[in-house]
Amino acid sequence: MTKEIKLISPIDGSVYLTRTPLPRDDAFAAAKRARVAARGSWANKPIQERIDLVLKGVEIIGQSTDQMALEIAHQMGRPIRYGGEFGGFDERAQYMAKIAHEGLADDVIEDSADFRRVIKRVPWGVVLVVAPWNYPYMTAINTIAPALIAGNTVLLKHAAQTLLVGERMAEAFHAAGIPEDVFQNVVLDHDTTSALISERAVDFVNFTGSVGGGQAMERAAAGTFIPVSTELGGKDPGYVRVDADLEAAVDTLMDGAMFNAGQCCCGIERIYVEQSLFEPFVEKAVAWVNAQKLGNPLDPDTTLGPMANQRFADVVRAQVSDALQSGATAHIAQMDADDGKGPYVTPQVLTGVTHDMSVMREETFGPVVGIMPVEDDFEAIRLMNDTNFGLTASVWTKDAAAAERIGNLIETGTVFMNRCDYLDPALCWTGCKDTGRGAGLSKLAYQSLTRPKSYHLRKN
Repeated sequence: MTKEIKLISPIDGSVYLTRTPLPRDDAFAAAKRARVAARGSWANKPIQERIDLVLKGVEIIGQSTDQMALEIAHQMGRPIRYGGEFGGFDERAQYMAKIAHEGLADDVIEDSADFRRVIKRVPWGVVLVVAPWNYPYMTAINTIAPALIAGNTVLLKHAAQTLLVGERMAEAFHAAGIPEDVFQNVVLDHDTTSALISERAVDFVNFTGSVGGGQAMERAAAGTFIPVSTELGGKDPGYVRVDADLEAAVDTLMDGAMFNAGQCCCGIERIYVEQSLFEPFVEKAVAWVNAQKLGNPLDPDTTLGPMANQRFADVVRAQVSDALQSGATAHIAQMDADDGKGPYVTPQVLTGVTHDMSVMREETFGPVVGIMPVEDDFEAIRLMNDTNFGLTASVWTKDAAAAERIGNLIETGTVFMNRCDYLDPALCWTGCKDTGRGAGLSKLAYQSLTRPKSYHLRKN
């Protein structure tokens, strides 16, 4: 008998909803319907028609942002005061629609009386999107919008912690007129997901999640030659140079570390500060965190909600405990909502940390940041690169040339100057090392979600 998936709300530990995963045969039948649709009218529709349908679906989702914020709070704990995710969701979809004609345009090498030589971009077919819970709308739309616009059909498998998001997206896209077989929300267990990949029921996989999850996707695809695009763990650093705007650096980096209870793919997890600024930076950072209110995300005054799941909170507490036992100093007293064992975790600032501690090397994915003084750019670069991950890095300086020079030496997917924790849809979202590989957003997303097809046509 198929085991039900229970979505446990981090607010109070209650069961928010239950869903039954599709049996294997039903999952393969869904994939088959998607493949028929992919080879049928959807890919043959003019690009503009596909764009219009996707944007209509986005518009429909935007008609219920209050509901979105409330449901996200119940599912994964983000405070309602932040209003859901429609701003970023819409921004990304609109940009990908704007550049679609250019991103999917034919590359005409020759069109003469003798030859027509051209490279076209054609859709893969069925795209399996395995979406995460931490930004359940925005991360999903990163791939769904360009995949559909490019002519693919989509199977969306959303995270167990945010199952309702997949259902809401399906409702909206179907109401917009996207055929049900073109966009399907599917509830799958791990074995069935792996089987769909290993038996080539899908043509492309996009996965956002843990390193272990990404490895499982690649193992399932081994020998199939199905492309697997991954965005996995992160341990993103911030570096505050001596010429930085200290107030702006503290405010932005601490928000980057603590927003969404630290559960951000590109959240700041470690900060390196030029030693003359170290003490004032820490003082201001501690004051910033102490101004936060940890509590029930349904309370409009709450700025920091619970972590999405008890097991995530356990990881954070274990890393902090390990650091303290190894000589680190914690600067934030336990907050009232934190009982020391549940999903409500006190945001923490740690000093006296070293790279021998797990909190400075392993992904935390929680409201904790370690801060270290550094002598110069060279030490900062060495420490920023001392990790198995490479998603983003943030450099704080008034010298743009220095930021770019430093960025050239950081092993990362994105370099920020004087900002962090943001996805620019015009730039490629990518990573290196254990963060995985892929090309989301920007024109490169269309290259990733299609394959090149060459035409060499001799006319006489």
